[in-house]
Amino acid sequence: MRARKASRKSGNRWIAKVTTDSTHPTKGLFTKDAATIAHSLASKCVSPKGPASGLRMLNYFINRGGKGLTATRRRTLERAKAIMMQRLHSKKTNHSSRSKRAG
Repeated sequence: MRARKASRKSGNRWIAKVTTDSTHPTKGLFTKDAATIAHSLASKCVSPKGPASGLRMLNYFINRGGKGLTATRRRTLERAKAIMMQRLHSKKTNHSSRSKRAG
């Protein structure tokens, strides 16, 4: 089987067509430390639709960076992603346990 060659034309790449208005990260946010990135992307001013939207934006940024990200930068971004996922999961478990007690 032959491996497919990826198209290098910018017009043929799906990423070139993606537009979003759900998150509004400040310029240079993704160059900061993991805790700052996670905290900022979880805030309402950056992610009005909630922290899950910020997590999707971070994942999108990591995927878009691809091989262009240094190992150190990728580790920092993955750490920020882990922090956000941990916060999201803890909020979900706290929310579900509260609703069980109320009912």
